Amino acid sequence: MADSLLFLTELTGMKVYDLKGRRIGRVRDACLSPRVDKVRIDQFLVGGELTWWTVRHDQVATISLDGIYLRDEQLVPFHDDVWMLRMVRDLLDQQIIDAQGRKVVRVNDVTFELKRVNAHDELWVLEVDVGVRSIFRRLCQGVVPPRLVRRAMMRIAPKSIRWEFCNIIEPDPQRRLRLNIDMKGLEEIHPADLADIIEELSHEGREAVFESLDSEVAAETLSEVEDTSMQAAILESLDADRAADIVEEMAPDEAADVLAEMEEESSEAILDEMEDEPKTDVEELLEFDENSAGGMMNSEFIAVADTATVADALQAVRENAEQVDTLTNLFLVDAGGHLTASLPIARLLLADPGTALQTLAGEDDVVVSAPVTERRERVTELVDKYNLMALPVTNEAGKLVGTITADDIISALRQD
Repeated sequence: MADSLLFLTELTGMKVYDLKGRRIGRVRDACLSPRVDKVRIDQFLVGGELTWWTVRHDQVATISLDGIYLRDEQLVPFHDDVWMLRMVRDLLDQQIIDAQGRKVVRVNDVTFELKRVNAHDELWVLEVDVGVRSIFRRLCQGVVPPRLVRRAMMRIAPKSIRWEFCNIIEPDPQRRLRLNIDMKGLEEIHPADLADIIEELSHEGREAVFESLDSEVAAETLSEVEDTSMQAAILESLDADRAADIVEEMAPDEAADVLAEMEEESSEAILDEMEDEPKTDVEELLEFDENSAGGMMNSEFIAVADTATVADALQAVRENAEQVDTLTNLFLVDAGGHLTASLPIARLLLADPGTALQTLAGEDDVVVSAPVTERRERVTELVDKYNLMALPVTNEAGKLVGTITADDIISALRQD
């Protein structure tokens, strides 16, 4: 073949010949053995409608559009092998994730590279085809001679994904393990983009992805899924201990929101598997009405004594490094834990370490806060009216118990 490429649509149904040039059957499927080689076709399944034979890659002499010619006729009957990934059965027409393009696609065809290795031909998986050209080949398969199809399809722009960027979705955990399938490539995708991918998958596909992802990445991704009912369905599809690992990595308010959406039996099973500290935070938030400030707030915040200095505040920030990415305000409290001031973090960067925080807060700065019982609509009004990045929330005694960020407000408005 001049261009050294072969398509699955051409391979399927291709005639196979023995050493004397006699036809012994047609190719029905081609298999990868991922644990042995992730790209080289390891076996061809050959035969008629009732009997199939296994042809190993090293039993093949040549491969071309004219057929496959063997150099070894010691064939064995085909037996289904859980260690094999079959191109036709397991890949063709299936959903896969394009990790580079950050989208879900359906496989229409597969492109192989034909290589000459140790005096015999091998097929290496090069890319999966997802565009109109591959659909054209499917429509012509078995009807129009392959060479004519090749000439006709040159007018159509190709659309394909390199094999190394393909993430195969396999719902069965045991089979995923046997096929050496993982989702490590997905962990490099931004959680917001990964959430978009998740929303396009089937229920089984979502479960397969979340079972494979790192717990922290899974938590960030789940938080980006907009539909809380879908979030709940994903967690309910997982084992309770696996779901607990993910929930523990979520912000307490987000975790409480998704658990509140679940059946009580399912949420209780997850809570039972959680560590004490995150479990307590989530359970406290679950006590509040979801449409109140208490139900909207996050119990993770940084508060320091109103008698502290800039140096003290910076040390508190260092001790809570996991909050840095979303931190906008530092809160000052008196000896009884009552809120006295809200201080933008940026002010710390411009002050000397020995400066008193009360000085930075300023006597004229109004402390805007909301009680835990404040209604959702009023909370939104306060954040909008005072252009707040973070609204502190206090309990009946005036003690600081949480904070509502501008991001929380945006999420609430999108849900509305």
